[in-house]
Amino acid sequence: MGNFIASMPSAISQGLIWGIMAIGVYITFRILDIADLTVDGTVCTGAAVCAVLVVSGVNVWLALLIATLAGIAAGCVTWFFHTVLGIPAILAGILTQLMLWSINLKIMGGANVAVPSRTYSVLLTQMNVPMALLFLGVTAVVIIAVLYLFFGTEIGCTIRATGSNGAMSRAQGINTKLTKLIGLALSNGIVALAGAILCQYQGFSDINMGRGAIVTGLASVIIGEAVIRRIGKNFAVKLAGVFVGSVIYWIVYQTVVFFKLDTDLLKMLSALLVAIFLGVPYIKKQMSGRFGKGGASNG
Repeated sequence: MGNFIASMPSAISQGLIWGIMAIGVYITFRILDIADLTVDGTVCTGAAVCAVLVVSGVNVWLALLIATLAGIAAGCVTWFFHTVLGIPAILAGILTQLMLWSINLKIMGGANVAVPSRTYSVLLTQMNVPMALLFLGVTAVVIIAVLYLFFGTEIGCTIRATGSNGAMSRAQGINTKLTKLIGLALSNGIVALAGAILCQYQGFSDINMGRGAIVTGLASVIIGEAVIRRIGKNFAVKLAGVFVGSVIYWIVYQTVVFFKLDTDLLKMLSALLVAIFLGVPYIKKQMSGRFGKGGASNG
């Protein structure tokens, strides 16, 4: 049990890093109402760009910035496919994701890039566990604060309006193509930042880093919403809930690993968890409507 408790800081650290990625998923899935599958490729793009730049001697802060910009560019490609070429959003994300697979291989020059210990960043890999947790915690707070302020601005409100009702937003004179561009770019930029930080944490980037990221992100969002539902509906609380959901997800993952359960089934369990949490509200609504009509007819 002592070893299990000792493994918790690592699980929390992973949860906070993937929580940043889940925030990107939350922006498209909940705010913009777009199922964007680009994130599976963008996570690796951020990690690949960061790893290659750090190995080349580029300042780590600049590497993180460039990695974020690479993610923004990926989001713009998805936007172009979706709004300019008229491709459905989910398919546009898949096409960009497939493109990123080849691009990431070219960036890294192979399937992975290891960051030698002599070039490790002072951000995470040379920090002790408490300092790494503090850094990631502060990063999470900063992201929540910045997004809370941004989505309270006029531009942020138009993005939220576009996700709520695109037709009505266009009728009110909102340029929904522009708001989708900003939303997709912001989302994938944050996802790439998470990939870059994950690279710093692990000391390497790998072509498979982003595989299943959308499921992990959705699981974090759904779990977080279930946890904070009774706490409040404030936007900042909802964003914080995403991090909470991600930490819970990785604690469960660490539990599975510690007790030597079959980790091959974790992705399947995550997918089933997301399906249940997404499907239950719909079933409850259908059942309440059916019983409501029955009650009215009986009256």
